[in-house]
Amino acid sequence: MRLSYIDYHTCGEPVRIVTGGYPELTGAGILGKRRQAREQHDHLRRAMMLEPRGHDGMYGVIPVAASHPEAAFGVLFTHNEGYSTMCGHATIALGRYAIEQGLVEATAPVTLFAIEAPCGLVRLACEVEGNKVGNVSFESVPAFVEARDLSVEVPGHGQVITDIAYGGAYYCILPASRFGLDLMQTPVEEIVAAAGALTDKVRAGVTIKHPTEPDLGFLYGTIVTDEAGPGEDSFNLCVFAERQIDRSPTGSGVTARMALDHAKGLIPVGQSRRIRSITGGTFTGKVIAPVDFPAADAVTVEVGGRGYLAGEGSFVIEADDPLGHGFALPRRFAEIEG
Repeated sequence: MRLSYIDYHTCGEPVRIVTGGYPELTGAGILGKRRQAREQHDHLRRAMMLEPRGHDGMYGVIPVAASHPEAAFGVLFTHNEGYSTMCGHATIALGRYAIEQGLVEATAPVTLFAIEAPCGLVRLACEVEGNKVGNVSFESVPAFVEARDLSVEVPGHGQVITDIAYGGAYYCILPASRFGLDLMQTPVEEIVAAAGALTDKVRAGVTIKHPTEPDLGFLYGTIVTDEAGPGEDSFNLCVFAERQIDRSPTGSGVTARMALDHAKGLIPVGQSRRIRSITGGTFTGKVIAPVDFPAADAVTVEVGGRGYLAGEGSFVIEADDPLGHGFALPRRFAEIEG
């Protein structure tokens, strides 16, 4: 079996887009296609995301037929553990992919179109000069705060206070100091361990219900921030799925952060902010406007960045290869199957 792909990256975070060999998904609507991919074709996600073809930080996109009439196409987002509901860094790369691969017609100086993600319709604005796509921004689905000042007992850190916000996916958002850590000085593995422990505890003890779609009601990860003020550039580290580190500032995470800061009265409508990642990569975020949605203080947010082409090719999966559908390194030899 062969799977073809094109690789991009946004601020160093990979975007592996499947371009051939993947079965056609026939599920009802985008969420039905997501369930079908998870239940019937997950071995292909593993083959593309995990070793030997990928790694535990790989990220991917499966283009699908859209069910929304305004969308040029639909997308499913994949990672080391499964399928996310929204991905900003991948959306930014998809802006370039869609135009340069002819899925949408290029119009200079800005090409406008929409894609259908599992979380809903996402509108893109892509700068075009000649045959090249530059900066890409997208307008989020409704973003809002789920919980404020939630107290969680985290092993090794005691009672930790966190907020939870939604930007296409749900995140715990808190400064590293709440763990007794320093985002800029503490070793990254310690921050990842703390963030992962908080995610585990919230997933186990807090029920999250999305206002309109049950499939979207789960905590995706934790975003650990610095202490920068609302008018300053800020660094953050997003730890999602199974302790996967986002190399980018996290588009849906920037959306959630902006919605949270707006709800706290820190960021007014129209004010831009730069959020930076562990690679130094930068996204911009701006609250566009309040939106009518069954969640308090819901807003739409614009996030912008730039994607880069990294390669293309095809993968082979031999029928008799015991590791052909991917593997993640076990933590101990006793976990080896067979």
